[in-house]
Amino acid sequence: MNIIKDAKRIVVKIGSSTLTHENYRMNLRRIEAIARVLSDFRNAGKEMVFVSSGAISAGVAKLGLERRPKATEEKQAVAAVGQSELMKIYEHFFGMFGQNVAQILLTRDIMENPVARKNAENTFATLLRMGCIPIVNENDSVSFDEIEFGDNDTLSAYVSVLCHADALIILSDIDGLYDSDPHKNSDAKLISTVAKVDDTILGYAGGAGSNRGTGGLITKLHAAEIVTGNGIPMFIVNGQNPEILYDLFEGKHVGTYFMSN
Repeated sequence: MNIIKDAKRIVVKIGSSTLTHENYRMNLRRIEAIARVLSDFRNAGKEMVFVSSGAISAGVAKLGLERRPKATEEKQAVAAVGQSELMKIYEHFFGMFGQNVAQILLTRDIMENPVARKNAENTFATLLRMGCIPIVNENDSVSFDEIEFGDNDTLSAYVSVLCHADALIILSDIDGLYDSDPHKNSDAKLISTVAKVDDTILGYAGGAGSNRGTGGLITKLHAAEIVTGNGIPMFIVNGQNPEILYDLFEGKHVGTYFMSN
C-alpha cells in the first residue's frame, strides 16, 4: 500500500460537513489541520490539488442566515459571498505554512468543451509547476442544472482526470464504505478494498449526507467509477482528523481503497 507514498500528484477533496460545524460556521481547527498536512505533503515534493466544498455554508454563516437556501438564485448569491470568505480563510492558513494557493472555479460545460477543457488543463499544470496549491470548487454563483456537476465528489473525479492525478483522496465524515449503515447497524463492516464498483457495491450506498452538503456515499461511488475507469485509484477516509493522511503516506491501509482498472 505505497500508492500515496509513491504518488506525485494527489487530489484531496473535503466536503461541507467535514469543514463546518452544525451551525454552518467554519471549523477553523480542522481547516488549520488540513492546511498544515497538505502543506507538509507539498514540502515533501508532492503536487497537491485541493477540491473544497463549503461556499454556500460559509455564505450562510457570513450572512447570518438560519438555514441553507433552497431557491437557485439565493444559493447562487450566498455562494458568491461564501466563496470569497472561504478563500480568505484558506489563504490565511496555507500562508501560515508558506504555501501559495490559487482559486479555480469550474462548471461541467468546461469539461465538455475541448478548448475550454484544454485551457483548464494548462492552468492546472502551470500552477502546479509554479508550486501553487490549486483550490477548486464548483462555480456555484453562476451554475445551474444544465452546467453543474451537482456535487463536489463528482467534481473531484473530473479534476483528477483533468490533472492526470496519481490518486484521489476523499475526506468524508465516515471511515469509508460499509456493507450497511453503521449509524443504524452496529454490526456494519468496513469494506477495506473495492476491486470494482458493481451493483453490489452501489447497493451499499444510502441517501444524501448531512444537511450541510449535497453528497453522500452514492456520489462518492460514482466518483470512484470515473477515476478508477481512468486508471486513478481512490480512497475514502474519515476527515475528522486530517492527519490520517499521514497514515496513507506511510503505506497504512485506512478507509476504503478503490483499485484502478
